[in-house]
Amino acid sequence: MKDRILTVGIIGTIVAAICCFTPVLVILLGTLGLSAAIGYLDMILLPALAAFILLTGIALWKRKKAE
Repeated sequence: MKDRILTVGIIGTIVAAICCFTPVLVILLGTLGLSAAIGYLDMILLPALAAFILLTGIALWKRKKAE
């Protein structure tokens, strides 16, 4: 279970970082006609990135504590 939490944390961090720091999500939303949602991306992506980084840190801490 601990490895699953770590995997989810790492994958979530990578996806959120790609969406935050590259225009991939902006291009995708513009292509789909949802460009009105672009203004709200920072309110969603930055807390999501922080949450996934925290989740990864907790999973690594628990893994180290178990050893």
